[in-house]
Amino acid sequence: MKRIITATVQNRSGVLNRITGLLQKRQFNIESISVGRTETDGVSKMTFVVDVVDHQKLEQVTKQLNKQIDVLKVSDITDKAIVARELALIKITSTSQLRGEIQGVIEPFRATVIDVSKDTLSIQVTGKSEKVEALIDLLRPYGIKELARTGVTAFSRGQQPAQTRENVSFSLLN
Repeated sequence: MKRIITATVQNRSGVLNRITGLLQKRQFNIESISVGRTETDGVSKMTFVVDVVDHQKLEQVTKQLNKQIDVLKVSDITDKAIVARELALIKITSTSQLRGEIQGVIEPFRATVIDVSKDTLSIQVTGKSEKVEALIDLLRPYGIKELARTGVTAFSRGQQPAQTRENVSFSLLN
């Protein structure tokens, strides 16, 4: 089963290597890794999508990751309310006659053309992995020349107040 793990870490050399090494030792298949700076100087956020068979093994790895010196926090956010997105850049073969047709294909996905050349079209799409995958499948018949994906990046949604009848009525009036 796929799990989404986030780790907030010190932005130092070797941190990514140590964390992926720990996952490798435990024989987790890392499907994607996304790493980037956060709102705090010197702190990065890592998002891993891992394939896990044994839930106990996942708990053990989470505890071991938390013990790492540069790791500030580790969370399995798979079963939480999250915001998750992926970015894909797709370069396809295209003639000037096909560009209108391709625009019609990518428009429902809110994808954009980011580069045009004589015989290619480069497209950018962001969204859930399923959305990205669906667009890639639709573009395959045109001939994908190059594909680059970021992997999933995610965090938990903000706390939502409990909806009461009064809250709903008030929000409808405003």
